[in-house]
Amino acid sequence: MAKNTNKSIKSKVSAGGIEPGRPAPDFTLRDGPERTWSLAAMRGRPVILAFYPADFSPVCGAQLTLYNEILDEFQQFGARLVGISVDGPWCHQAYAAAQRLEFSLLADFEPKGAVARRYGVYRARDGVCERALFVIDGRGVVRWKHISPIEINPGAEGILAALEALPSEKTA
Repeated sequence: MAKNTNKSIKSKVSAGGIEPGRPAPDFTLRDGPERTWSLAAMRGRPVILAFYPADFSPVCGAQLTLYNEILDEFQQFGARLVGISVDGPWCHQAYAAAQRLEFSLLADFEPKGAVARRYGVYRARDGVCERALFVIDGRGVVRWKHISPIEINPGAEGILAALEALPSEKTA
């Protein structure tokens, strides 16, 4: 599994996406065929949004498997991780079962890529999301973003550093 630090790929990172310090656009997406997930419902705790191009693709598989393996580390910060792609809820359900993922995969399916577009990370020429990460604090403010080249697994070091840098929600 390829693991890259943000430093090693910094010069290749796209400049798109919502900038830190700005409010994260709220959204509600399908978290399975019969469930929905809302960013607003997560207020009071940090959220990690992991946009990725497609289920059942090699780099996405390595990236999401890594996050699944260290999910406890994210949860030590009280953070909730969600993956987001333009694949549908049934595809997500099959993919999550195949990979044994223990976090939600959200379907930005119809209208296709609407949430990715609001976050500035939709690849219209390819019809998929960028490989983009956002850490959002408990007040709903983007505190960190990283957009990786689509063929590179960004690893988790940047996410963990961003979570560590968040002010305590009790005093913030």
